[in-house]
Amino acid sequence: MRSNQPEEAISRRIGVAAPLPYASSWGSDPSEKLGAMRRPLLALMLLLAMPASTAAAQTSPRSAIFFYPWYSNLRHDGQYVHWLQGGHTPPFDIGSAFFPMRGTYSSSDPRVLGAQMRDIAAAGVDEVVSSWWGRGSPEDQRLLAVRRAANARGLQVAVQLEPYEGRTLDSIASDLVYLRTLGLRDVYIYSTRDFEADDWRRVTLQPMGLRLFAQTSQVGFAARAGFAGFYTYDILLYDAAKFDRFCAQARVLGILCAPSVGPGYDATEATGDSRVKPRLDGATYDSMWGAAMRAGADMVTITSYNEWSEGTQIEPAGHGGRYESYDGTYGLHGRAAQRAYINRTAYWTSRF
Repeated sequence: MRSNQPEEAISRRIGVAAPLPYASSWGSDPSEKLGAMRRPLLALMLLLAMPASTAAAQTSPRSAIFFYPWYSNLRHDGQYVHWLQGGHTPPFDIGSAFFPMRGTYSSSDPRVLGAQMRDIAAAGVDEVVSSWWGRGSPEDQRLLAVRRAANARGLQVAVQLEPYEGRTLDSIASDLVYLRTLGLRDVYIYSTRDFEADDWRRVTLQPMGLRLFAQTSQVGFAARAGFAGFYTYDILLYDAAKFDRFCAQARVLGILCAPSVGPGYDATEATGDSRVKPRLDGATYDSMWGAAMRAGADMVTITSYNEWSEGTQIEPAGHGGRYESYDGTYGLHGRAAQRAYINRTAYWTSRF
């Protein structure tokens, strides 16, 4: 499990084998080295080369949702990935306390991506934050398809830059240049405490035209490190009671407060983690949204659209059998309950 761990610890999201070092560190090949004097110039030239309409056509998002394009199945990909955690055997036995309404889908299926982006647009969310594990990773290879499906629904796309194997500040700087060439504006960086605040500044202060958000609960660290804002991601450790303090600190320090809200947490089927944050038929989700709004959050980030292994998803779930369901959520039952969290998200985004 990646969330719900102390920030000092780096852990790979559950269900993913140890990743290959897709993004190499600058310095491993002298021909790829960029000196400190050249990085600002390169980034500035890149920014100036971008079409002027790219930034002008977009407004700063008020809400964003974490999205995972890492699911594979036999039909589309020749194997199951991320459905079989905890020794499960898909397609009907999966590593989740819930079962997707769409079954054990593949994130490479354009029809699935299209339907998912319809959900997110219907929920009134502005930005899709796609999990990204470095150059050449499956998530990188699917990013173009995610962007295409999202843009078709008027959604902005960002990435959550994950702690891939071999991640360094130099490799992150290289990643950011690459991601900017794709037209992205926001990058959410997970596990920022891997590096010291002063060291981050040689990355965050480059003029790349990107907004960088730090995943941390230590607002002072994010400000010292030069990030535009911070988000918490983890809805188990960082609950609604902490949002007011976080956002108050952010206002004093002049950075954006983007606390993360979610419906609950249950990773028992995938990892055996005994810690559970019950959904309480929607009351947990409402409580977190209400707290974020009362705290004066600049943005609200949602954990998550489809992290099924950790049970934080709002993607429509099936009902019946041995799996949990959304039945009873907000007083809805049966098929009407499957989209309960999509509809409730629309309620909250319309009021934020």
